[in-house]
Order: sequence, then structure tokens, then C-alpha cells
Amino acid sequence: MLLMYIVFTVYIIAINFYSVMLLISQKNEYLIDESKLNSGDGKLILSALLGGALGIYVTMFITRFKLKNMLFMILMPVIGALNVWFIVLAYRSGFTFIVL
Repeated sequence: MLLMYIVFTVYIIAINFYSVMLLISQKNEYLIDESKLNSGDGKLILSALLGGALGIYVTMFITRFKLKNMLFMILMPVIGALNVWFIVLAYRSGFTFIVL
């Protein structure tokens, strides 16, 4: 059971790291070519749904990127709250909902 906690924690850290790197790379692309503002938004939303919403939301404020995009300003906190709820549910239940 301890291994499941470790694997899940590493997964959450890894997906948040990937999400942060994805947002930073999008900002660098935008600085090079301003016509690529909306390229890759689907990747950001997918990584947020997989558990990286809080990493994206914090990085948006640190890098001051996509702050005027209302979709991200509303969607990321909602998905982040769902991510936190799911993580708490997973840890409290002892991962009993996962069938191996």
C-alpha cells in the first residue's frame, strides 16, 4: 500500500512539472512569434485534467502569461479544486477504488 502512495505522489509531482514546463515553453513560443498565442491550449487543458491544474494556475501568475484569457482564469481553479478533491479522496480511501 505504501508503494501506491509513493507512485501517486510522484505522478502528481511529475504531471505538475510537465504542466509548468509546457506553459513556459508556450510563453517562449509566444515571445518569438506573437501569432501563436492560442496554439497548444488543448495540451494545457489536458494536462490540467490529468492533475496539473494547480501548477498551471500558479505558473500563469508567476510568468504573467495568459492572465487575460478568461477560459483559463475560470477553468484552472475549478479543475484545480477537482484535482485536490480527487487527491484527498484517493489518499483517504487508501486507493481502494483502483482495481489492479
